[in-house]
Amino acid sequence: MAAAAHNAGPREPADLGTPSAPLDEMPAIAPRLLTDLLDHAVARHGAWPAVDFMGRKWTYREIGELSRRAARGLQDLGVRPGMRVGLCLPNTPYYVICYFAILRIGGVVVNFNPLYTERELEHQVVDSGTEVMIASDLAMSLPKIEPLIGKTSLHRVVVCPIAGVLPAIKGTAYRLLKRKDIAHEPHDLRFVRFHDLIARQADPDPVVQDPCDLAVLQYTGGTTGTPKGAMLTHANLAANSAQMIAHVGHLPETQERTLGVLPMFHVFALTTVLNYSVDTAAEMILLPRFEMKSFLETAKRVKPTQFFGVPTLYAALNNVELHGEFDQVRVCISGGAPLPLDIRQKFEAKTGVRVVEGYGLSEASPIIACNPLEGLVKENSCGPAFPGTAIEIRDPENIHRVMKQGERGEVCARGPQVMKAYWNRPKDTEATFIYGALRTGDVGYLDEDGYLFLVDRIKDLILCSGYNVYPRMIEDALYEHPSVAEAVVIGVPDPYRGQSPKAFVALHQGDLVGEEELMEFLKTRISKIEMPSSIEFRPSLPKTMVGKLSKKELVAEEAARRAAAQGVL
Repeated sequence: MAAAAHNAGPREPADLGTPSAPLDEMPAIAPRLLTDLLDHAVARHGAWPAVDFMGRKWTYREIGELSRRAARGLQDLGVRPGMRVGLCLPNTPYYVICYFAILRIGGVVVNFNPLYTERELEHQVVDSGTEVMIASDLAMSLPKIEPLIGKTSLHRVVVCPIAGVLPAIKGTAYRLLKRKDIAHEPHDLRFVRFHDLIARQADPDPVVQDPCDLAVLQYTGGTTGTPKGAMLTHANLAANSAQMIAHVGHLPETQERTLGVLPMFHVFALTTVLNYSVDTAAEMILLPRFEMKSFLETAKRVKPTQFFGVPTLYAALNNVELHGEFDQVRVCISGGAPLPLDIRQKFEAKTGVRVVEGYGLSEASPIIACNPLEGLVKENSCGPAFPGTAIEIRDPENIHRVMKQGERGEVCARGPQVMKAYWNRPKDTEATFIYGALRTGDVGYLDEDGYLFLVDRIKDLILCSGYNVYPRMIEDALYEHPSVAEAVVIGVPDPYRGQSPKAFVALHQGDLVGEEELMEFLKTRISKIEMPSSIEFRPSLPKTMVGKLSKKELVAEEAARRAAAQGVL
């Protein structure tokens, strides 16, 4: 499928093996424009609610109309096909409206996290060449964007007032009581109010588009490394939505309700909360951030049927009283990071809702594997390949060789959701593909049923006395202890073994466990070579802005600590 592939390079020699999991036999996924998803929802279910934001609702017809007017306004600002337009927004109706408006006129969406520092924002603006930014009027983001105007390629900012999309009474209260949260907006031609953007009733000028066109620059980086822009086409993202429908199953005349607290600037939510929901004309109940009280009140009010979360969110829900908020949930998927078995089991016992783990990455729009909603779920597995996807395990020492079933190696994937390339990084792109398959950088294996088990990140591998030690194996063992809430393992220098594992652990509130007791617990679960050299207890562990446990801060702390110690000596 031309819309799904990047320039794959030479064909794989026949004698170097075959994919460990064949492509699913689902019908070929027809390439689509992402705007087709909204257009079809408007045409078929225009009167259905599309967005619920803090109790205020918009129908699909209303969202379609506002998106059309925003597209006209963006063209009036000079946005043309191929221009990069930033979305620096929390989950609000503005995100949905502007996302489809940008795509309708051939623009490219660049997702920005509103919590980024000014330095992080500048790096991404410069790297992507973003010329127009659409941002909220929140004080946490707008003042960091203003200094970039003129200093970088950025020259216009569309400001979206949060109070403007709240219910009337809440909007008035917000303006009065949350003044410190609202940024001072300069009144000059560099800034355009959203109200003025959508003022014209005229249609946007038609633009010739192809599903192979670039739709979204989704920046990677996560827990390590310099962010790179994954070039996701319309066809890539629309394919992952179609794969979701095939995986989940869909009743076209029944409207689902998706509780969207994961930020849509993150690729997991971009597909599940936004694209897939619009593709199925589901109602999106959007929350701008996770705050437990508001989250539970909203869940109780709307009774969602679909919920997508990251492991830290499920862990947080395990620690509060629930009163039927998830009684009607039919689809419950965890992604973004490995889901510890203990967290899954507690959540299922608490709610009676089955939660299944999926796996993916920004470069794959993002999902490439997921456990079935019905049928066999294997402990600590992220399931079989997603419909229309092939997973193969390759030898990290000889990437040309495909490993046999059950053998560990680098997880590689093929499918219509795999990105076109990295933005302006041809060398990185070349290194990330092998005969057209995406190299994930993760170590894993496929069992006899085609279920994928992840072992660790290749770059996180610890070499102890010449043996490969995978931090995740130690982390999984730590999570088996009932008092362990969070666990991260990194490699630290060891004068005898070269490297040794060090564990960082956060306990459940009120629990008391010592290092000696936890070491004894591990002895029956991991090998001697995998035993940590030490365990450091902390109230909580570092996380990324979307809730993933992050190692880079701990690695940096350890390096600084050792450098300081050497300086003293």
